Amino acid sequence: MVVVGAGPAGLTLGNILRAASVDCLVLEIESREFIERRPRAGVLEEWAVRGLERRGLAGNLLARGQVHNECEFRFAGERYRFEYAELTGHHHFVYPQPLLVTDLVREYADVRGGAIRFGVRDVELHDLDSDRPSVSYTDPESGQRHVVYCDFVAGCDGARGVSRGAVAPGRAHVSRYDYGIGWLALLAEAPPSNDCVVFGMHPRGFAGHMARSPEVTRYYLECPPGDDPENWSHDRVWTELQERLGAAGAPRLTEGRLIEKRVLDMHSYVVEPMVFGRLFLAGDAAHLTAPIAAKGMNLALHDAFLLGDALVAFLTEGDSAGLDGYSRACLGRVWDYQEFSQWLSEVYHGTSSGDPHRAGTTLARLRRLFGSPSAALAFAEQYLGKSADY
Repeated sequence: MVVVGAGPAGLTLGNILRAASVDCLVLEIESREFIERRPRAGVLEEWAVRGLERRGLAGNLLARGQVHNECEFRFAGERYRFEYAELTGHHHFVYPQPLLVTDLVREYADVRGGAIRFGVRDVELHDLDSDRPSVSYTDPESGQRHVVYCDFVAGCDGARGVSRGAVAPGRAHVSRYDYGIGWLALLAEAPPSNDCVVFGMHPRGFAGHMARSPEVTRYYLECPPGDDPENWSHDRVWTELQERLGAAGAPRLTEGRLIEKRVLDMHSYVVEPMVFGRLFLAGDAAHLTAPIAAKGMNLALHDAFLLGDALVAFLTEGDSAGLDGYSRACLGRVWDYQEFSQWLSEVYHGTSSGDPHRAGTTLARLRRLFGSPSAALAFAEQYLGKSADY
């Protein structure tokens, strides 16, 4: 088995295979140091954490991750706490993706003895429709070209990786949705200014506050798509954050040095199917969900759980049911999360749209959320990724 990409999906899959004594090679174009430090998502749904725990992959996460039971909405100058754990009995974990990747790499390579090659170049996939596909790559140290023959290939190398490009034109249907907005993603060397995630809906634009550690906070600011991060000085960033997240009774944000500034153009896509011969796509290689609802890493783990279990069943018992149903099983959750992200985007961005009608309907949605127990429960279940259908 060859896994292309050492992100959460690829490493989780590799660990599942190694636990079943399945030979596996993970190929990664970046260095180990890079993937262990690359800033990414940090919100994990409880079902995803329990899935990691059942596979022996959540020790540090459970010991060090923060448990979040509620979030806070700020709009029309007021604060509204949303206690989703009280409604559902479930919660979120906050554990930055670099820490999870570090844990998964260590478990795969150092504990379970899995083979992994970092910094590889010119990765190519071959003969995916045959019963003997292969993957070739160039060793970064020797410059030597290697060819690895395998039973299956897992494409876990993201939106710009080679796996999606290996799919012949016309075989995949790609659905794309552009939100028409950008988010300025920020990391600040500043302690969190609230004990939970904060969503600010403001006529000047959406703003978000998410704790990453006791010393670092993730912030988001709505901005034009394609905006230049250099347009956002230290003073401008903090002025906008203080304004958009301000509300009656809310403490002033604790400011600090900005250690990351990048603009994310909000878009999503889904590749259907997720299987092409002996190639199985997982994570962002198969679907991208804009970070509006913090679903991306959770979907990657869902894919890895399903694919890992299906491969183990086939390779050790000859049971092909999981592999045959892999794409359909993944896409149920993928499309549900896509729909929820679009719904939540309207809540976040309607008040700043410049359209009085959209602003009015956005406020109506928010009032319903805090006035109707049924609406609150439905939102909480979607926010937590809880559904009887998957």
